[in-house]
Amino acid sequence: MLTFLRATLILFTLLLSLTVTLAFADEEACVTCHRTISPGQVADWEVSLHFEMGVSCSICHGEDHKQANDTDLASFPDEALCAECHQEKYDQFSKGKHNYGWTSMNAMPITHVEPDELMEGGRGCGGCHNMGIKSEAQKKEQRDKGYRYQNNSCDECHTRHSFSKKEARDPRACQQCHMGYDHPQWEMWSSSKHGSRWLTKQAGNLPEGAQAPACVDCHMPEGNHENRTAWGFLGVRLPLPEDPQWKADQITILKALGVLNPETGAPTARLDAVKAVDLARLDQESWQKERDKMIDICSKCHSRTYVEEQLAMGDSMMQKADRLMADAIEIVVALYKDGIIEKPKDYSFAYPDFLYFMRTGGSDINGMSHVDQVLFQMYMKHRMRTYQAFFHVNPDYAYWYGWAMMTKDLAEIKELAETLRAVKKVEMH
Repeated sequence: MLTFLRATLILFTLLLSLTVTLAFADEEACVTCHRTISPGQVADWEVSLHFEMGVSCSICHGEDHKQANDTDLASFPDEALCAECHQEKYDQFSKGKHNYGWTSMNAMPITHVEPDELMEGGRGCGGCHNMGIKSEAQKKEQRDKGYRYQNNSCDECHTRHSFSKKEARDPRACQQCHMGYDHPQWEMWSSSKHGSRWLTKQAGNLPEGAQAPACVDCHMPEGNHENRTAWGFLGVRLPLPEDPQWKADQITILKALGVLNPETGAPTARLDAVKAVDLARLDQESWQKERDKMIDICSKCHSRTYVEEQLAMGDSMMQKADRLMADAIEIVVALYKDGIIEKPKDYSFAYPDFLYFMRTGGSDINGMSHVDQVLFQMYMKHRMRTYQAFFHVNPDYAYWYGWAMMTKDLAEIKELAETLRAVKKVEMH
């Protein structure tokens, strides 16, 4: 009996070995060659779940590329290929804000006056804004420009070729994009109590059951890829606030974003772009839905009353930040109105345009307005920190890197405006 079992086991092992050998026979040339050309990619694939499950090179890259001189024949998989096995995650992602990264970048006027290498080439904004399921026309446009490597959003977080779920759940996977000038969420979170507890737990200095929330626990709970926030990236929403002053201030900010016509207050074509990329909540129901989701998440650790109070305090802080912001915008608007700043030819209106970023002369790099640059910095860098740090529970960022810098910006803008007016007066006489 033992002899029979031993023989059966040997036969089974041989059959399994033969099956694996046949499955990977066609891949042997790929692996042998790429161990020399790109050994890190092979090493990542060999430690992946894809490798264990027999997902071979040709499944993702096709079978046409066979020689060193036909590398252009290798396919680069997009999200649709990933969806063949991960349909639920694909469907979630397609409805979340990450899916709009590429479209939103290309909707920005700044994208079309900056070097392609930084945008479509992926070494600037495009390095993160690659995120988003591209149309065939968008992919063709990329290929025609010679850019072949920005066709898949999944590997932004699940880095190829290991495609690790654990890596994507680690806050350091989020860090590569959510950091720096305009949205330093990594810096805010990692130096907050939430982040310090997570890092302490990683170091083994907290018990296994201790609460230490990572980015995905709040923004992608249970692995749900349909992520967005109540206030959104721009910190604006509809309906406008009931408070008259805050309503007026948000309108002023919307004008500087080019969403409202500064002369008439009517919506511009940019509002359609904002709608198309889900950049802001445009009705009370959608805003409240995201706010309620966050209350539920925070209430897993804190009392619901405490959570609601803290989030309401964040809204109040945004209201105060908007008061400073609108005051600064109006000072610069007056400079345009009085002809002290000349309207750049690319601007639709004689009015600050935040979506040109630091290119405050539009395509004219020699005609940039410095006071506009200070104003943009106040909006994109310091206002962002004021309210984002508040919601990320980081006291130092909310004050010193946010609110305090906004007050400094406002003082500088006032002084610059006085100087520009004085110079103009001298020139006229």
